[in-house]
Amino acid sequence: SKPVGALEPERADKFAERYRGLAQEYDPRAGEAAGLPPFHYGSHYSSAGAVLYYLLRLEPFTSEAIRLQGGRFDVADRLFDSIPETWRSCMSNMSDVKELIPEFYTLPDFLRNDAQLPLGTMQAGNALGDAHLPPWAASAEGFVELHRAALESEHVSEHLHLWIDLIFGCKQRGRAAAEALNVFYYLTYEGA
Repeated sequence: SKPVGALEPERADKFAERYRGLAQEYDPRAGEAAGLPPFHYGSHYSSAGAVLYYLLRLEPFTSEAIRLQGGRFDVADRLFDSIPETWRSCMSNMSDVKELIPEFYTLPDFLRNDAQLPLGTMQAGNALGDAHLPPWAASAEGFVELHRAALESEHVSEHLHLWIDLIFGCKQRGRAAAEALNVFYYLTYEGA
C-alpha cells in the first residue's frame, strides 16, 4: 500500500526529492533557525477542506463550504465537478493528495446536485451540476456500489493492514513513514 502521492512513480520521485532536500537543510538543534522538518507532502490527505470539497452538494457541508469562502461558493473551477478530473489531479498535481472519503463507498447523493445549488460556471463554460462520473459508472448508485464491492473484495481484505499501517500505525511517523513516502507537513499532525 502506498500514500496517494506515491502511486505515480514520477511524482513519487519528486516527493522523495523534496524530502531529501528539506532533510539536508534541517537541523533540529538550531532552534528557530532549524528550517522546516522534512516532509513529502505540504498538505494532508484528509482535512476539513477535502471533506467539504467532496460533500459540497449535501447539507450541512454546503453551508460550511459557503462559510469557509466568506459567504459564497468558491470559484467554480475549484469546486468538485468530476471524478475523472479529481483522479487526474490526485495523480499529477504536487499539492493534491486527497484520499477518498467514506461516502465514496456508501452515499451516492454526494455526487448529485439534487438541491439545484447555484455552483457557478467554469471558465470553459461548463455549468456545475451533478459530478461527472467515469465512463464505467452508469449512475451515482452504480459508482458507489462498485467502490463498495472493491473495498469488500478479497484483495483489499488481504492488504488493508498495509493501508492501516500508513494511516494509523507504524508508518504514520518516523523513519518508517519516511521510507514509505508518508511524511506530511509537521503542522498537519495532531499535537503540532
